[in-house]
This record gives sequence, C-alpha cells and structure tokens, in this order.
Amino acid sequence: MKKLTILFALLLSMSFLAEAQLNINHFIRVGRTRISIGNYTGAIEYFNIVIEFKPYLAEAYLYRGMAKHSLEDYRGAIADYDKAIEIKPYYPRAYNNRGMAYHNLRLYKRAIEDYDRALEFDPSDESIYNNRGIAKLALKDLNGAIEDYDKALEVNPKSTHALMNRSNAKIVSGDIKGAISDLNQVIIIRPHYAAAYLNRGLARFELEDYASALRDYDQSIRFDATNALAFNNRGIVKHKLEDYESAIMDYDMAIQLNPEMASAYFNRAMAREILNRPGYEQDYQIAARLNPQFDLSQRRIDAEQLAQQQQQQQKQQNSSSQQNNNQQNSQANQQALVQNNQQQSSQQNNATVADQKSDEEKRKEEMEAERRRRRMRMDLVIEDTRDIPEEVEEVDDGRIQNKNIVIDLQPMFFISAFEKNAVDYERFQYYNVVIDDLNAENNYNPLLSISNKPVTTYQSVFENFILFFNEKIEVQENAHNYLNRGIFYSLTGDYNSAFADLDKAITLDEKISLAYFTRANTHYKLKEQVELLAGVGSTNSLTLNEGKINDNSNEKPTTVEYQEILDDYAVTLFLDPDFFFGYYNRAFIKLRLGEYRSAVEDLNHAIDLEPEFAEAYFNRGLTKIFLDDIEGGALDLSRAGELGIDGAYNIIKRYCN
Repeated sequence: MKKLTILFALLLSMSFLAEAQLNINHFIRVGRTRISIGNYTGAIEYFNIVIEFKPYLAEAYLYRGMAKHSLEDYRGAIADYDKAIEIKPYYPRAYNNRGMAYHNLRLYKRAIEDYDRALEFDPSDESIYNNRGIAKLALKDLNGAIEDYDKALEVNPKSTHALMNRSNAKIVSGDIKGAISDLNQVIIIRPHYAAAYLNRGLARFELEDYASALRDYDQSIRFDATNALAFNNRGIVKHKLEDYESAIMDYDMAIQLNPEMASAYFNRAMAREILNRPGYEQDYQIAARLNPQFDLSQRRIDAEQLAQQQQQQQKQQNSSSQQNNNQQNSQANQQALVQNNQQQSSQQNNATVADQKSDEEKRKEEMEAERRRRRMRMDLVIEDTRDIPEEVEEVDDGRIQNKNIVIDLQPMFFISAFEKNAVDYERFQYYNVVIDDLNAENNYNPLLSISNKPVTTYQSVFENFILFFNEKIEVQENAHNYLNRGIFYSLTGDYNSAFADLDKAITLDEKISLAYFTRANTHYKLKEQVELLAGVGSTNSLTLNEGKINDNSNEKPTTVEYQEILDDYAVTLFLDPDFFFGYYNRAFIKLRLGEYRSAVEDLNHAIDLEPEFAEAYFNRGLTKIFLDDIEGGALDLSRAGELGIDGAYNIIKRYCN
C-alpha cells in the first residue's frame, strides 16, 4: 500500500510537470501567433509570463526581442537578444537578429560582427549573407557586399532577395547591365514581382533606354497600382519623351498616393511650366517646403552670391594687374581702348534696336529666358529607391509605435478605494505592505488601493465612505479613522476637510506615514486645480515636442511654492524608507521644479524598491532623453513598454532611433 501511495504521488508530480510544460508551450505558441498577426504588445505580455516562470529559456527572450524589434524598440530588442545569447551562446538566429537591430541603429560594424558570429554557427543560412551584404553596402564596401550576395546565391540560386540586393549594389557600382541581368533572373523566378520591374525600369532609365523603362514601369504599376514611385518615375520617362500631358497625369497619381513626395511636385511643376499651365509656381513652393533641395529661390540666391564673389575677385585681380603692367602695356591699352569704343558703339546700336521693341515682347523674352535657365539649372528628379513601400493599413494595437498620441509624464499616485469585491481590469495595482496593513485594519472594507488613474466615476462611493467614517469617529477618535476619512475627503475634492482630518491624524500619531503622504498629495491636487483655473500650462509639465522635451508651464514654479509638499514626502520616506510611491511622487514634483537629476535619483530608488514599476521607468526615460542620455532613455522606455505602457514605443520611434 505504501508503494502504491508513493507511485501515485510520483504520477501526480509527473502529471503536474507535464501540465506546466504544456502551459509554457501554450504561452510560447500564442506569443508567436501574436507576432505573426502583428499584435506585438500582446506577444510581449505572453513572453513576459514565460520568462517569469522559465527565465533560463533562451527562446522566450528571442521572441520577445523580435516583438520589440517590430515595434522599432531596437535597444530593448538588443537587450533581449543579449540575454538569449548569454543563455545559449551558440544561437545563430539571436546573433542574426541582433545584427539587424544594430543595423537599424546605424551601427553597421557591430552588425557585421554579429553576422560573422552567426555564420560561424550556421554557414548555410542565405539570409545572414544577405544581411551582411546590406550592412557592407551601407559602409560603401561594394565588393564585399557583392561577395556576400554571391555566397547567398551559392546556398540558394533562386534567392530573389539576394538577386535584388546584388542588382542594387551593381547599380551603385555603375554595372548597370549586370544589374539588369540580375533583375531579369528575378522576373523569371517571380514574374509578378512589381519591385523587380520598378528597379529594372530605373536601371534602363540610367542607360537612357526610355522605351524599355516605360514598359517596365507599366508592368510594375500593373502588379502594384499603389506604388507612388512607379507613377513618378513613369512620368519622368514620359517627360523625357516630351509627352508632358501624360507625364502630368502620372505625377498627379503619385501625389495622390503620396502627398509628401517632393520630387513629384517638382517634376509636375516643370511639366506645367513647359506647357505654360497655371499652378506650376505653387508646385515649386510645395516641393521646396517638403524638401529644401528643391528650393529654386535659395539656389538663385546662392548662385548670385557666388557670381558676386567671383566678380569681386576678378576686379581685385584686374586692379592688381593694371598697376603692375600700366607702363609696360601702354600700346596694348590704346588698342584695348579702341576695341572697347567699338564694343560700346555696337552695344549702343543694339540697345537702340531693343528700345524699338515693345515692352510686351521684352517681357515674353525674359520669361522664356528664365524658363530655359530653370531647365538648365535643374533636371528631372527620379526617385532612386529599390524597396517596395509598405502597404499603408490602419494601425492596430500591435503597431502602437505608429499611433499619434499625447506624450506626457505618467501622473502621480494617490490612495484610492474600491467597493469590496469590485473588479476593475483597467487598473494595474501595485502591492505595498503599508496599504495592505491599512486594509487589514479596515477589515478590507473599504478596500484601499494606490493608483494614478482617474477616480471621477467613484465619487458617490467615496461620499458614502465619508459617512461611514463619520460614524466610526463618533465611536472612536483615533489616527486610523481620521486618516481614512481624510483620504476620502481628498478624493472628493473637499481639500480643507481633508487637511483638518490629516492634521488630526498626525497629532494623534506622528508616525503614521500615510497621513503625511496623503497630505502632500492633497496639497499638490489643490495647487494643480488653482493652476488649471489660472491657465498656467500643463500639470504634467515635462513633455516631448518636435524632437525635444519642453517644459510646458508658462512660469516654472519655485521650490518655495512646493516646499510643504516636499517636506511631507521627506517625512513619509523617513518613516517608511521602502515606500516607493513616495520617491516616485517626489520625483514628479522635482521634475515640475526643473530639478531633473535629483528627480532621476528618486526614480532610481523607486525602481530599486519595485523593479516592475512601469511608470517610474517611463518618467525616468523621458527625463534621460531631456538630459541627452538617449541610450538610457530608450532602454527605460523599452522596459516601460514591456511592462504595459504602450505609448513608450511611440516615443522610442520618434525620438530615440
């Protein structure tokens, strides 16, 4: 019987382990599926769970890195690839992926090092050769890039990626016919590959084989009618063939597909000007706004300045030459004088003829001369790209980094409450022993929590709790009851009553840390309300704007104005050094005061005490970017995104890459 009991226990244990293994595999499978459908933030959530229970599993870090990579969080992805390689040093896929992340950060040499390591462990992977070739091409190592594409084709002779990449390198090196040969092979393998026709059209255009280029662009548009580059480039071929009407139609289509294509506006302007159609001047202006290289007025100014400088230099040279040779060349000067008189006489005769012309004719001649000068000064602009533009789709939650969101500091945390048994899945709750002790003393009714989310929908609940603690205080006046009622007064916006109760609680028990914390928060909320009524900027004052962080407040507050708040946070942390919310809130106030480095120190303490404090990582990331620590800021924002603040990926894309 004893043996049977032991055997039964072993079977149960094995069954439990098998079920746990099955669950982990399920989470990995779901995470990978979410990556495949573009739900990258959802995938990260699943791989976080896998890593929580199996931190030694290299694949979990690899796939989470891939999800971050797709969100353009390249530094966060590199950190995960690093961990995967640390666990599994002979992991070619991790080296390859890390190399691609380095490439996206323009660290091409480090990318090549990783590709080299990946090829040591898997020399038969064509994609690694392709990636290394792209990195070498970025470093202008054309021969090295072509060698890598050759090796990729040795592994897979039908690799259209390698053929396309090699054709790019050949075009850059000037081997246009070799590029066309590669593109011919791509088209044989993939007859409906629009990008191959687009690239071959570009190559044939450079050989001035316009008829063939036109046919290729026609085919490219046939297989992908959403490609603005194909329409723009086909318009250029028609322009060269002097079919301006049809060229303008192609430029119109390119602009419709991509309203920010500066070259299409510029090319259309030239075609319209040749046909003397209205609107060309506006097109020139739009092109110049979109891309300064198309600013004709600036080019004219630069040319005039250069001409003036040259004239000045010529005058100086002539003056010097005249002084040195005045006596020696008297006879030559007399001859030159005769010639000058003859020239002046000729010019006067010409001027007399010109004067006889009408003003209208002169104006037309000047306009025509200006058109000729423009056409001589600027040529058609062909889009030199060999990449297929990504299809523009509505952004889902996986592509959160592309969303246009407001970027502000994460707000402060306040003690709040919910009814017993209430559930709110929108609120992430951090556990803290001090709050738990307070709940235990309340017998978990009300159930206090700490949150930085809005609480306006719970006002009636809070008012009921005020009535509840009115009765409790009538029975027993102690610091605990006054603290609770003060919390609810603060939540309902009755700040004067809140101050009275919190002061009373501190008088009865000067070591009650949450009373100081709540009083500091109440002071801040009162100041916030006054500032909003006065129209003084944003309450979350440190914001990102146009590539940098700005202080949105019209007038930055002084330390004196916030001294009471800082003093109460200081006492809170003196009484409870492990209360990480105190450090976080104090950092928020310091950021408003412009004390950025001191704020970072407080956020460091908060994160040390709560390693998964997403809001602290977020605010520290913004602050580091403000202090020009882009690398550190990106890594902090990556961690914030990993922990659930999706807006972090938007900031990484816009300000860190």
